[in-house]
Amino acid sequence: MHEHVVATACPLDCPDSCSLSVTTSLGRVVSLDGSRVNPVTDGFICSKVRRFNERVESPLRLKYPAVRIGPKGNAAFSRVTWDEAIELVAGRLREARATWGGESILPFYYGGSNGLVTQDTADGRLFRRLRASRLARTVCAAPTGAAAEALYGKMPSVTYEDFGHAKLIVVWGANPSVSGIHLVPFIQAARKGGAKLVVVDPRVTPLARDADLHIPVTPGTDLVVALALHRHLFDTGAAAAGFLESHTIGADRLRERAGDWTFERAASVAGVQASTLRSFADLYASSNPAVVRCGWGLERNRNGGSAAAAVLALPAVGGKFGVRGGGYALSNSSAWTIDRGWIGEDEPDTRVVNMNLLGRMLTEEMTPPVKVLFVYNCNPAVTVPNQNLILRGLAREDLFTVVFDQVTTDTAAYADVVLPATTFLESYDVATAYGPISLQMVQPVVDAVGESRSNPDVFGALLSALGLDRDGEPQGELETLLNVLVGLPGTAGDDLRNQRRPLPPFGSAPVQFVDVFPRTPDQKVDLFPEALDSGSTVGLYRYIPDAPSGEYPLALISPSSDRTINSTLGELPRKDVALVMHPLDARARSLEEGASIRVFNDLGDVRCPLSIEPTVRPGTVVLPKGLWQSSTGNGSTATALAPDMLSDIGAGACFNDARVQVERVVN
Repeated sequence: MHEHVVATACPLDCPDSCSLSVTTSLGRVVSLDGSRVNPVTDGFICSKVRRFNERVESPLRLKYPAVRIGPKGNAAFSRVTWDEAIELVAGRLREARATWGGESILPFYYGGSNGLVTQDTADGRLFRRLRASRLARTVCAAPTGAAAEALYGKMPSVTYEDFGHAKLIVVWGANPSVSGIHLVPFIQAARKGGAKLVVVDPRVTPLARDADLHIPVTPGTDLVVALALHRHLFDTGAAAAGFLESHTIGADRLRERAGDWTFERAASVAGVQASTLRSFADLYASSNPAVVRCGWGLERNRNGGSAAAAVLALPAVGGKFGVRGGGYALSNSSAWTIDRGWIGEDEPDTRVVNMNLLGRMLTEEMTPPVKVLFVYNCNPAVTVPNQNLILRGLAREDLFTVVFDQVTTDTAAYADVVLPATTFLESYDVATAYGPISLQMVQPVVDAVGESRSNPDVFGALLSALGLDRDGEPQGELETLLNVLVGLPGTAGDDLRNQRRPLPPFGSAPVQFVDVFPRTPDQKVDLFPEALDSGSTVGLYRYIPDAPSGEYPLALISPSSDRTINSTLGELPRKDVALVMHPLDARARSLEEGASIRVFNDLGDVRCPLSIEPTVRPGTVVLPKGLWQSSTGNGSTATALAPDMLSDIGAGACFNDARVQVERVVN
């Protein structure tokens, strides 16, 4: 059997962007493994992507365009040609625009691919020229992104390579063991060199299990813990007065807002010991270099934006910048100053729809109403808050829904038209990492399955069918790829074409305040951005208490798992998904391991087995994100219990503000 090995890269929504070595034979993928082209990912990959060939050959794989022939929700479709599908979709887009206006069209997309070719190219041109509603992509990273932008102008952050230089590593609201796994060896190497590790997380994650200090905060209370640290730094003289004077503004306002948060008060709210917070503060104040890995878990609640801002402000107040291994690590998505001018059309001044409010947009009276929903790179039926309201909206007979995807997702079951998309193993792309700093070429390793087509090909065909294309614009996947490469900064595009590794001017491991500086107008850290204070529902750094609920006393969190990337790969077979509960909470409800339970609130319920583990703090239960309806006993996922309320800053999702009760299901 003759085998070929092809080099490519992973563009999925993960910080790492692994370089891959894919073995094929007779047009099929035999195995996926890591390569050492990307020195940070260094030859190993996650178990998720290692199984990606199962998606390529999945029985749920969409292989040809099809139209609905039965009720919405049952996934019954009849095959049509691509010409027929494009004509039908273009006709409905044209009709909606003529009758209701362009804003009656809503594109809905997120992180099914982070590639530069598969999103914001021809699709952007199409929807801008239709003057469709604009989507605020806020289901993840909106509060942290808003905080980082306001404080630092999205300054590039500490990369994985430099964690080995740190003497203290704080992992706050992140679990690299399942999301961003290539950071873990660098943390382990630092520990062997004597570094201390602090983990702030409601669960005992793998890193928390081995940490010097684990702080299991109540979900939604990260803000008060960070403010208590700030108060300590200011009051004890550990704040870096010289740095604050030279490189920041707004320190006095931050100090004022932190002033009420003693260790005792913060500990009472966060559900931890005051002595634990004091130990944390003393360790942070005395350690240098010290790096804070700020994750996205701490933003998924009503206080998410202020929490992110308070955590990101710590290195400035504590004086941790200017040394290798010191500062903060968040996202390096802005390391490459990429101007997506290749879209070729200015953004219109049409209405903006927050994606977390999809259920309301589809079910409430709107002017104009959403008449066409075009879903791609996303599976909102299981990933967006208030699932049952969304499903009710998707079931509307007057809503024309297009789902352009690789497999028959739960959202596709409600589509009027399904369009088959290529996977990253069947198409070209440019992959950007946002943990390490890298750009890599993605190239097909096998032919497209069935009649599946790439995003640029399909959106280009729709542009043409609607008469919205223009002479000289890139046509199809390869021309779009070349257009993206030409638009990359410096020599990055040429480097990729010639199989060289491009790097930004400051290299792959910049030191904050040495190699890179705040991208704010005055290059100073704004510790109290007025825009965040006025834009917050209550004011920057002001804690919003949890609404008391005797009826629903448990906090439900839905973190990343080792099985899915968002909801991608959620269709693969797995053992029964269980709700994780602390033994004390199980005992209070007379529940035993493996019991059939119902976790519920006023929005809905999820039925599944129970797993009793001390890895989660009392009062908190866990059901992973990324589940499909087939993963639970009644077809509901954690999003059925998540309110569609918005965070204080950034209008992000509040998944971790779900409050629930759990009871036994009696058969």
